[in-house]
Amino acid sequence: MTPPRSTLRADAQRNREHLIVTAAEAFASGQAISLDAIAKRAGVGTGTLYRHFPTREDLVEEVYRDQIRPLRDDARVLLATEQPAQALHTWMRHFAEWAGERRGICEALVAMSASGRFGTGPVCDEVQQVLGMVLEAGAEAGELRSDIDPVDVGSILAGVLSVAGALEQRAQLDRMLTVVVDGLRPH
Repeated sequence: MTPPRSTLRADAQRNREHLIVTAAEAFASGQAISLDAIAKRAGVGTGTLYRHFPTREDLVEEVYRDQIRPLRDDARVLLATEQPAQALHTWMRHFAEWAGERRGICEALVAMSASGRFGTGPVCDEVQQVLGMVLEAGAEAGELRSDIDPVDVGSILAGVLSVAGALEQRAQLDRMLTVVVDGLRPH
């Protein structure tokens, strides 16, 4: 893994930041792009890219690191205005919409879940923290089970997005999220 940003040499830090900006622009274009093409656009070698971001998932997560934080505020608002189980359903739908607007994030989350890596990195950490907050509120209210690990719910969410993450699949997504939330209710 890459050393913490604060310990990188100035030129390495510039390369890293330029790779992130270039990748964000490339992902925003809506076209599939290889890591090699991102490195070329950023004016660095592929070795430099892979030193900073060993996998595509690492790069995707870094691109979206700061963009996911508002979803925590969204969860807090939902918990203040809805019952926890409904807040969980609504938040997961909002997350799906957020992910659908960001090319590559759904694929990265699915790949991380499949490889057992879900739960590491900035995006997954944030998702876990939000899910933990909502699950805890739901358990305290007696609406959701208290023995649920946020990592497991995040992995389930990644799986749901792999099947119904596209905009035209929103009805299926809502049905699947209802099944997920129902499965998290106490018996």
